[in-house]
Amino acid sequence: MADMKLAVVGAAGRMGQALIQAISAIEGATLAGAVERDGSDAIGRDAGEMSGLGRNGVLVTDDPKVAFASADGVLDFTAPAVSVRFAELAASSGLVHVIGTTGFESAQEEAVRTASGRTAIVKSGNMSLGVNLLSVLVKQAARALDAADWDIEVLEMHHRHKVDAPSGTAYLFGEAAAQGRGVDLSESSVRVRDGQTGPRPVGSIGFATLRGGSVVGEHSVVMAGEGEAIELTHRALDRSIFARGAVKAALWARGRQPGLYSMLDVLGISDQ
Repeated sequence: MADMKLAVVGAAGRMGQALIQAISAIEGATLAGAVERDGSDAIGRDAGEMSGLGRNGVLVTDDPKVAFASADGVLDFTAPAVSVRFAELAASSGLVHVIGTTGFESAQEEAVRTASGRTAIVKSGNMSLGVNLLSVLVKQAARALDAADWDIEVLEMHHRHKVDAPSGTAYLFGEAAAQGRGVDLSESSVRVRDGQTGPRPVGSIGFATLRGGSVVGEHSVVMAGEGEAIELTHRALDRSIFARGAVKAALWARGRQPGLYSMLDVLGISDQ
């Protein structure tokens, strides 16, 4: 089978450049297009050269239709409103759409789900193997531990430039814990504590967010009982793990039926 031709949106950003590098390194994938926002200094630059790979002949454009014209799939770590627009464009052309963007509101989630009725979309708050394996362990542990006796807290830290909080990965772990307990995360989570908060609500799932420096991503799920605590931790040491996962997700989704898939589907991991 011919290489899968992929377009990268947000190509000049740190994740965009990591995606371009991952495409170059992974067999079966090739770069077909690179997109940046209107007015970006990257417009017209060679995408390979911009990413430290040397010239590859793919010029950065501000027109996604041009970049998507010869592509089989789109890799997207941008912003929720932008990803929704790209989901519509990808669906209209039948392109695989891999979304690593986080911070979606409910209406934006629904727009992505609607687009998945026309093409295969892989969407995840985190594209790494380790994080997705850990989410399964979190769900299993939350199911096994009585909510009346065990408190769950999700802690995360990222670099100073991250714009959404808590992170998509923190939500992924929170959702895994909520599913394990059979509760709705939106009704059970505590995301802000300040002042005289009173005792911790029984069964709640707490979130704590830290930002600083150049931290790629650190997440811990703490399950605290009387006299003991369990801590499940993942540390991302290089954002290339997310880029490699996204490229592999695109290769997996090629030829799949329309639908909204997760990284657990890509990795063949059961969360039961």
